[in-house]
Formats: sequence, C-alpha cells, structure tokens
Amino acid sequence: MKGREKLPELLNTMNAKDPSFEFLLTCTIFSLFLGFAVAAVYSYKNKYSKTLFVTLAILPAIVQIIIMLVDGNIGTGIAVAGAFSLIRFRSVPGNARDICFLFFSMALGFICGIGFLFYAFVFLIVVSGVLIFTTNLGFFDNANIRVLRITIPENLDYDGLFDEVFSKFLRSAELEIVKTTNMGSMYELTYTVQLKSPKVPKDFFDELRCRNGNLNISLSREQKGLEL
Repeated sequence: MKGREKLPELLNTMNAKDPSFEFLLTCTIFSLFLGFAVAAVYSYKNKYSKTLFVTLAILPAIVQIIIMLVDGNIGTGIAVAGAFSLIRFRSVPGNARDICFLFFSMALGFICGIGFLFYAFVFLIVVSGVLIFTTNLGFFDNANIRVLRITIPENLDYDGLFDEVFSKFLRSAELEIVKTTNMGSMYELTYTVQLKSPKVPKDFFDELRCRNGNLNISLSREQKGLEL
C-alpha cells in the first residue's frame, strides 16, 4: 500500500489476499489499543483475574492476525479463531459477564481483521457505553448473592424448616441441591440466597444452628456448577 494514500482509505480498505506490512502493523497496533480498552471496561467496578484481563487485551490482535493471514478467507479465519476461543469455555468456568466480554473482544478482532478500523472504534464506544451504563445500574451486581449449605439430621423435614429465618435475613432463597451425607444419616441442603446487606449478621447463623441441631453451616460466594 502506497504511503500517499489517505488515512480513511488506509483504515477502511484492504487487499484481503495480500495485506501490506504497513497495513498489517497498523491493524495490529489498533487491535491492541481496542483490546486494552475492553479490558479496562471489564475491570470497571468488577473483581477480575489478571489472566482474563490480559486475554481480553490481546484477543482482538490475535483474531485480527488470523483473519488477515488465512489466505484472505474470512470464513476460515472466523472458524479458526472461534475454535481457539472455545478453549476458555472448556477449561475455566466463567460467568455470563466474562463470556460477554470475550465475544466483545473477539468481535473487535474480526472487524479489525477485515480492515474496518473506524467501525471497530465506533463499535467499541457504543458497546462500552452500554456496558458501563448497565454496570452502574447494578445489572451485573451479584455481591449479595451467596451459596448456603446446611447439614441437617435425616429425621428433620427440611421443607419450610428455615423459611422464618430466611424471610428475616434474606431477600430470596432457592433450594438447589439436596443430597445425603455421613453414610446417609444426614442431609446437606444447598441454597442460592441473596442477602439483604453485604454483611452477614451473626444472628443469622445462630438461628440456623438452633434449627439444624448445631451441625455444619457454610456460606460462600460460589459453587462449582452454579453460576452466580
């Protein structure tokens, strides 16, 4: 690509069969910029892992390189990049927010890979604005959601056993799993609950202990197999 070409033509046109080194480098640098912007939006008011932050930052550049260098075949590039992305979903459990940002990052890579850098930037601004807006509204807020496990003797009827305590300290409680433990002599109940406040009052545990015979009780943020 000649250096005399205007910037709009450089950013929005591409010879898919043989992209120039200048254009390839421009797209890669721009993809990295978009990736770090996506990672920054992801980290906004959110607890995150460094590995996923880095993944979101470099994923657009990786997808863009694949799209541009697979003989100009966009369909093949999308298939290859999509297959690579599935590694994340097969190896590490993630929540809906993580998956949303992974596809967001990949989409930016696709757009950059076909050479439409201006449209990629517009897409970044629009989607990031929506995500930040919904985050401020608390759509992704699960800070008060917990997994509650209660062990009870086998002679207790767990149906409605804790309803009075739950209504006092929780916004909602849903029984997810019931299983036997200790050679079948006890039941372990697993609830998905939403606390009324981020703090867990001691009275909550005290009242539960009075009803389950002072057996094991645990309250955690997540459980494998349950998305919070």
